[in-house]
Amino acid sequence: MIRALHRWPGLLALALVTILALSGAALSVFPAAERLAAPQAETGLTVAALADRIQAVYPGVEQIRRSPSGRITAYWFDQGAPGAAVIDPVTGEGVASADPNQTLRWLTNLHRSLFLGDGGRIAMAAGAAAILVLSLSGAALVARRAGGWRLWFAPLRGPLAGRLHVEVARVAVIGLVLSSTTALWMTASTFDLLPDGGATPGFPAEVSGETGFALDQMPALRQTPVAELRELSFPYPGDATDTFTLKTDRGTGYLDQGSGALLAWADLTGWERISETVYMLHTGQGAATLGLVLGLTALGVPAMGGTGVLVWLAGRRGRPRIRGNRPAGRAETILLVGSEGGSTWGFAATLHAALTKAGQSVHVGAMSGFALERYMRAERIIVLAATYGDGAAPASAEGFLDRLSAVDPAPDIHLAVLGFGDRSFPAYCAFAKAVASAAQAKGWPELLPLDTIDRQSPQDFVRWGRALGEALGIPLELSHQPVLPTTETLTLVSRRDYGAEVQAPTAILRFALPRVSLWQRLTGSGFARFTAGDLVGVVPEGSAVPRLYSLASARRDGFIEIVVKKHAGGLCSGQLTALEPGETVIAFLRRNPGFRPGRSRAPLILIGAGTGIGPLAGFVRGNLRSRPIHLFFGMRHPDSDFFYGEDLAAWQDEGRLTRLVTAVSRGARPHYVQDALRGEATQVAEFIRNGARVMVCGGRDMAAGVAEALAEILAPAGLSPATLKAEGRYVEDVY
Repeated sequence: MIRALHRWPGLLALALVTILALSGAALSVFPAAERLAAPQAETGLTVAALADRIQAVYPGVEQIRRSPSGRITAYWFDQGAPGAAVIDPVTGEGVASADPNQTLRWLTNLHRSLFLGDGGRIAMAAGAAAILVLSLSGAALVARRAGGWRLWFAPLRGPLAGRLHVEVARVAVIGLVLSSTTALWMTASTFDLLPDGGATPGFPAEVSGETGFALDQMPALRQTPVAELRELSFPYPGDATDTFTLKTDRGTGYLDQGSGALLAWADLTGWERISETVYMLHTGQGAATLGLVLGLTALGVPAMGGTGVLVWLAGRRGRPRIRGNRPAGRAETILLVGSEGGSTWGFAATLHAALTKAGQSVHVGAMSGFALERYMRAERIIVLAATYGDGAAPASAEGFLDRLSAVDPAPDIHLAVLGFGDRSFPAYCAFAKAVASAAQAKGWPELLPLDTIDRQSPQDFVRWGRALGEALGIPLELSHQPVLPTTETLTLVSRRDYGAEVQAPTAILRFALPRVSLWQRLTGSGFARFTAGDLVGVVPEGSAVPRLYSLASARRDGFIEIVVKKHAGGLCSGQLTALEPGETVIAFLRRNPGFRPGRSRAPLILIGAGTGIGPLAGFVRGNLRSRPIHLFFGMRHPDSDFFYGEDLAAWQDEGRLTRLVTAVSRGARPHYVQDALRGEATQVAEFIRNGARVMVCGGRDMAAGVAEALAEILAPAGLSPATLKAEGRYVEDVY
């Protein structure tokens, strides 16, 4: 609820609040500038002395005003012509024009009403209300993300836009609340929605009827410092019944022009003082430094607006649209998501859809929004939690453990925790384990034991989903399509075609490297850093499901290369094999760290068939140190699909490839790659006994045949493929 209250006013009123904030920030400079430019009265100068000095220079003076900045302005008539000037209080002489600043007037009209009169004032008031709502809801969200108000300035993690958004909010929120509240007060006062509350003394019924009493002798003026003056109005010339009107910070009074006596006085009321304080706080008039501070905080509005839009757009890209998401108070199953980069939300969407299809009422929300009192009908809570860094909570789970620990006693709601991580990191699913331990310590009923998903494995998710279905007594099949990372456009530069003679069209496709940003270079993201054996995901037209191909090149080769065979009915392979140079595809890079040759100098045995030659050829191409490499390659016929035939011969000449053994399956005597291995059994066994690493790439049937052949070859030596896998010397990339 708070997120929605924060998000939609911000998005809908972004332009309006930006204009309001920028114009307010610009206006905040003028009080300070006026304070610096205006001649200031000396300490102890009285209104009597000031008025006497001005009257000596301008005998026809009618009014003296002092602004909150200390600027003194006099207005007079001289032979029937009006005049006005900014006064130097030391001499009483004019030193600058009193004409209003046109830029200030323009900005003021823009800020108050957009030049649209009362309708514009109402619109700007709506903008101020939006800023107030955004400030209060944003403060609540910052506190929630930090884990409480006491941790307001706790360090932040996550994407740069989100961190900037919160950092600016932390500093600006108090100023924005103050500015927006005072703006709404002033608008209400403008439209007479607030009581007047002012007190003006009644005009005296009796006056002396005399004129000409010396200004510097009037007691009230002599007792009033210039620092307290707001306005002194002179009697109308020739009218003995008129009086001086004195307005100060304390109140308003009338002075007899013949005797100097104070005829009537009214102090400022409490309501007037409040209204004047509100005016000072909003405009900075009388508090120039505060005005500048509020102006700086106003600049936070466009900054937060821009970063907020970026966060919103990133959230829309990172979080799948969850259709039919039930309100938290009406859902039987609550799915809470802790995600840093957004991928865990995709799993939550898949689970939500499957549970909803099975008849469950399901709500999906962030772990940071955990509030037990909202789950009035909940029977179970399922937590899907990723881990940030060395076991910390991800961005959307800030404060969850604190709120979970505060629940006492544990409710009768069953809980399941599913962790997401990468087993290659030491803190694998550490945050999910911490959540499970905290829940167990509190005595939460367990729906399922803690389980984990390694490297976003759809297979792991399917397995866990079946266990969840059994616990719920419903059939549950979770078919998950991971959220795609950021894609790039790849342009084809050349192609080599094979296989037409045996009705198996295959092409070696070479793409130009896409442009890489400085940030990608620094972080190694995108195509800034890759090696042979990594995967390129190609998104075919008309489908959101990518097809992964092993790379036959590394970044240092200066191009992106894959080997693609056209499959009957294959959408992606059909589009790729039809590409012509200059045409493009949409693709992304996925690391494949488990399929690397390593830096060892031990012999390398590469085994592949068909398009499985791709990454193996890349390893040979990159073997600049002449590591011993023995390649076993299976093909249908050398005249049709001897992929990289000429390259392999050249690499042998250069010392990159030690030996090439081929197997032809469509000749007079069909021969498969596993048969080629058996034919070289003695040497293969010797290489492996001496520490060789085996790498297999190709179809599953081929890989199974290779494993069987190696098991036979290695049995006399007391070795097996399983043993080699355990030692990290036997790796596969099969499809």
